[in-house]
Amino acid sequence: MREAYLDNSATTRCFPEVAGLMHRISLEEYGNPSSMHHRGVEAEKIIREAAGTLAGILKVPEKTLLFTSCGTESDNIAIIGGALASQRKGKHLITTAIEHPAVLESMRFLEKIGFSVTYLPVDRYGTVSPQDVEDAMRPDTILVSVMHTNNEIGSVQPIAEIGERIKGKNRSALFHVDAVQGFGKAQILPRKMHVDLLSASAHKIHGPKGVGLLYCGEKVRLQNLIFGGGQQGGMRSGTENVPGIAGMAEAAKALYENLDEDREKLFAMREYLAGAVQDIPGIYVNGQPGREGAPHILSLTVPGVRAEVLLHALEEKGVYVSSGSACSTNRPHISDTLTAIGMKREDLDSTIRLSFSVMNTMEDAQQAAYALHELVPFLRQFTRH
Repeated sequence: MREAYLDNSATTRCFPEVAGLMHRISLEEYGNPSSMHHRGVEAEKIIREAAGTLAGILKVPEKTLLFTSCGTESDNIAIIGGALASQRKGKHLITTAIEHPAVLESMRFLEKIGFSVTYLPVDRYGTVSPQDVEDAMRPDTILVSVMHTNNEIGSVQPIAEIGERIKGKNRSALFHVDAVQGFGKAQILPRKMHVDLLSASAHKIHGPKGVGLLYCGEKVRLQNLIFGGGQQGGMRSGTENVPGIAGMAEAAKALYENLDEDREKLFAMREYLAGAVQDIPGIYVNGQPGREGAPHILSLTVPGVRAEVLLHALEEKGVYVSSGSACSTNRPHISDTLTAIGMKREDLDSTIRLSFSVMNTMEDAQQAAYALHELVPFLRQFTRH
């Protein structure tokens, strides 16, 4: 059976050149980058070259990049480390109601140890108002975290304007952006956008799992959370994942060399599928209209059909999708994002996410559309009234 993998917001398949590079490094350049002999020096050189590639994409100095194990760790270091380092200036934090669990759970942890958090609402498209961010700022606000692209409905936030509003109100307040879903899909320039801390992940951009990065502005202070041998300037102890770091840089380089062309391809597949399902009674698209949102994420609500049932029915047709964030689908959880955009309670469990990558083709979108047309009317026959 032909497979259409449309769960790329959960994870992506490695580019062949990335897997090949990592394989070679694992076998040939296997030294510990902290070792002083030739093998160690060569491993350290690989990390420096990868940092140079990623720094060039973000237009930041190499020394501002910290390599982590994933986007979640990057978010934790940025938020918890940033808050702890700045707590003498205040204990007020700001975020939005639709952040990834890595951000929301970090905020909830900080609340437990004495910090206060303002959770800003979003509109029905999943967009936060820059004015609301500015209005929420207080003299004791030390950190604001707003995601670039929402992982469930693909809403894209006005990061540059939000950053400008934050710095206009309080230049010392840190601005963190979770760019895990946006990196590789959009041009993101932290310094131009007034961003102090930015998280990204390799496995969302056709790189390996187990690697992430955190951009940390030159004047930003963080409390380190991992202790040990003092690697990466003491900010994240532990032997660096040399093959993974090289793989992340290789994947990012490939995507950014063809960014405009790839975005058009992603938008075309997303727009085709969004249009193709419009004649299924009751189905509707969540998120920002047109091309305001992310090019790769399509959130569909199918009233009368449970998301989990539809997910597995689509799988039987060779179409792989998600019922929400892959970070929370293994346990019962009401989506913070879908609740925040005002979705009716009965529809919360009837929403699926289809997410594309540059490895998909229009044939994948067509296969998904055909399967939805066939399955939705059939599954609705078994809906309890």
